[in-house]
Amino acid sequence: MRKITVLGSTGSVGVSTLDVLGQLGGRSAFEVTALTGGNNVDLLAQQARATGARMAVTANGARYQELKSALSGTGIAVAAGRAGILEAAEQDSDLVMAAIVGTAGLEPTLVAARRGADVALANKECLVSAGELFVKAVQQGGGRLLPVDSEHSAILQVLNEDHRDTLERIVITASGGPFRTWTREQMAGVTPTVARMHPTWSMGLKISIGSATMFNKALEVIEAKHLFQVTPEQVEVIVHPQSIIHSMVGYADGSVLAQLGCPDMRTAIGYALAYPKRARLNVERLDLVKLARLDFEPPDEVRFPALRLARLALRRGGQQSAIMNAAEETAFEAFVATRIGFLDMAEIAEAVMDDMQGWPHASCMEDVFICDGEARRRAAALIARIPSPTPRSA
Repeated sequence: MRKITVLGSTGSVGVSTLDVLGQLGGRSAFEVTALTGGNNVDLLAQQARATGARMAVTANGARYQELKSALSGTGIAVAAGRAGILEAAEQDSDLVMAAIVGTAGLEPTLVAARRGADVALANKECLVSAGELFVKAVQQGGGRLLPVDSEHSAILQVLNEDHRDTLERIVITASGGPFRTWTREQMAGVTPTVARMHPTWSMGLKISIGSATMFNKALEVIEAKHLFQVTPEQVEVIVHPQSIIHSMVGYADGSVLAQLGCPDMRTAIGYALAYPKRARLNVERLDLVKLARLDFEPPDEVRFPALRLARLALRRGGQQSAIMNAAEETAFEAFVATRIGFLDMAEIAEAVMDDMQGWPHASCMEDVFICDGEARRRAAALIARIPSPTPRSA
């Protein structure tokens, strides 16, 4: 029986993870060591009861008593706040699903990696903000790093390590999001409600809006560099609206191997949970005849500058990737609160990156957190000077 901890069980990836665990045998195959969530205490309590988790943790310290009451009499340990999340990450488990969105997921995931757990990584920021440090922690801990993003899972599935010396390129696909054909003038006034309406994937708010700006794809370029130890020049992005081909790997003999599947996060989650085997999952099967066509186009880095910023961050080095991520997260929060416009997010990220050029490489995690905090402070100062937008739906 494999022991598993799910960090971020109440988010979209976490919910899908528990669904996959159920398909793979539930309590007869997995022992759930700990579950952590945010403000959705009711769902967290339901999940803990259903899985028989040994521990449940809410990140919101003010909701501790509410969670404790909901789990009264179950024997499930309850904790809250940062200390509780870190305690959950420290619990004895073979695999940790790292599904806490944003930089908040970095510290507990690092704790799990250092103690030697296999890490199923759905949190992009671990590699974007602290790539070299995080990979080193995984290696020193002795666990495996298993990507859960559909794109990186696809690469893992088709990257033949025996032929690593003939690897030429990695091609990551992007749906293009809901505004793939929109002009910048049209995008200028969209609301968060419209921005989260992804055409092919069902995801949480942060990831959905990140897809609309293509910042998600920008982070994936940086992730791919660290995950697969390739150069930035070997990572390409193409727009593929159907979201059927998730990634491709090109080799020196001209061959290109691709992983295809219906857009469903449970496929990538199942691959990580069963690795190196394949799970039997109840997901939609791909019907190529019904699909009939696959379309591809180059990304437009004028309308969607996020990819350009990712490559700029990699070229500049230092902590530019962490700075980009922190500034974008701060701008995202302001956009969701309707304090800035859709296009302002990329402009704020670039301005903070320019302002913090030369910030040195991180030698420890404390350096990462200091840099992250400073980037957020500068982004917030820029946001404070931007007049509130007048949103429109289209």
